[in-house]
Amino acid sequence: MAANTLPDPVDLSHHLSRSTKAREASSIKQFYKYFLIPGIGQLAGGLPNPNYFPYDTLEAKVALPNRWKPTPNRPVDPPSAELASTTLSDALPSTRVVVPHFSGNSDPLHTIDLVTALQYGTAQGYPSLYYFIRQFTLENLHPTIPYKGGAEIVLTCGSTDGFSKTIQALSNEWSEDWNPIDERPGLLVEEFCYMNAIQAARPRGLGIVPVAIDDEGMLVSGKGGLEDVLENWDFSKGRRPHLMYTVTIGQNPTSGTLSVQRRKEIYALCVKYDIIIIEDDPYWYLQFPSASSSAPAAPPAKSSGFEFLDSLIPSYLSIDYQGRVVRLDTFSKTIAPGCRLGWITAQPALIERLLRITETSTQQPSGFVQSMVAELIMGPQGHSDGGRGGAADGSGWKVDGWVRWLEGLRGNYERRMNAMCDVLASGKHLVKAGRRTSFNEVTSDDEWAVIEKAKIYDFVRPLGGMFVWVRFDFQTHPLHSRVPLPRLARALWVFWTAKPYLVLASPGTVFAPTEEIRERDAWQCFRLCFAACNENELEDFSRRFADGAQAFWRIKKKEKIDELLKDEEPPSDAAAEGMDAGLAILTGFC
Repeated sequence: MAANTLPDPVDLSHHLSRSTKAREASSIKQFYKYFLIPGIGQLAGGLPNPNYFPYDTLEAKVALPNRWKPTPNRPVDPPSAELASTTLSDALPSTRVVVPHFSGNSDPLHTIDLVTALQYGTAQGYPSLYYFIRQFTLENLHPTIPYKGGAEIVLTCGSTDGFSKTIQALSNEWSEDWNPIDERPGLLVEEFCYMNAIQAARPRGLGIVPVAIDDEGMLVSGKGGLEDVLENWDFSKGRRPHLMYTVTIGQNPTSGTLSVQRRKEIYALCVKYDIIIIEDDPYWYLQFPSASSSAPAAPPAKSSGFEFLDSLIPSYLSIDYQGRVVRLDTFSKTIAPGCRLGWITAQPALIERLLRITETSTQQPSGFVQSMVAELIMGPQGHSDGGRGGAADGSGWKVDGWVRWLEGLRGNYERRMNAMCDVLASGKHLVKAGRRTSFNEVTSDDEWAVIEKAKIYDFVRPLGGMFVWVRFDFQTHPLHSRVPLPRLARALWVFWTAKPYLVLASPGTVFAPTEEIRERDAWQCFRLCFAACNENELEDFSRRFADGAQAFWRIKKKEKIDELLKDEEPPSDAAAEGMDAGLAILTGFC
């Protein structure tokens, strides 16, 4: 479709909160564009003198973009030697990045130095980094956004900050003490989901509305699916939800990966019911072809310019012809969580409102972080620039280096995923051997053995992300008729934390958005992360998890369960939710 025939994004201003509609451009921030006029006599702003900044340069030893070995972009059968290898680390090529005090470049879109980075700045983000991310987002990540004019971006202090600002912009606060029930907004979420989002939305009074999932992700139809929830909405619970929060690649915690066809079906329902999709995708680059049994996807209508990016399942933005997708991206999984840097991509009218929120809250991400990331990727912008970028020759990684870095990261995480899953697969059955009580049909000693196999847990090898979602069958435990099954699950979690196993898994209750789901089956599940532990510990930790489960299934005395839980006081519902939320923070940032 030609650019001039694309539809305009729809007007979503009726979803803006009262406070967001009332926001005006900062009277201070509007001066910034004048600060950038070459030769201007600066007597207006309250900016400190950059000569008095105590930092003369920022320097770091950093990786070259080819540090990690990629894996194939398409499924390989049988797996190649490179893919099957569990040796995750190669040599560690590195170089030195330097952010100078003054770059000598007067063009703000090509300036990376401490004079500008450590000053007050625009809410959109450090100009040079904002310009790079915007270009990369619109030309390489999402080159086929199907509405006129395309999307816009704003930098954030990570995805959590982006989500907080998005729900602030798109929902009014609601209280049962002050507001009628028909004004209560709702947030659609996956049946198991990242609880930080829930903890941000619930205090604003949003009703949390779970939608059933399968191994792929959110269900479109069937009992508890999106269509069922929306068509049969109970208005005594509030307005029909107008916001959806979803993690579509390597979903946290279940690791589901949503297909393009499923996205189209969900998007059609969101158009029908006027729902805004908040797409949080910190794991988008971590898609694992080795776990896929399906044929390669059809090539995109417009190439990103990189085979690796073209091989990825595209964002909801690629089908967003109405401009109702707000996408959250982050550097947390590609550089480091502590840098607290990300960006929001959405239609320009929504970004403009998010800018107004940013002007009077975070203002912009840390100048230290923005300048270091900009120098790493973009490098010095001229002969007089004293900076040094992340490439071996002192230039920046550029777009191709950044993509090569992402591809290498995917390779290492894919190898980690396969290493953990191979161990888990070997330990999910409990094998029991015995003797026959009758010899009527025995013809040789080999036939005396009786082998029983009981599956104690199962999992699906993830197509993306950092997690393996393990579901246990406590009905197969010898004590299943004498001990309540949720109590068995709690005892298993404690059992893992003691010698000789000493391994910690995230209980599924951490990710249950409602009490009903907590009680129904969340206790049967555990989330394992193959990302954080050291390479030489990954298989050992995975084996401890499997061995611990095997040993727990050999416990036949109820007294042993009581002993394991003797120091475990059952918490109140409120305390349990607080504990789970706290554990969620420790076990899985977006």
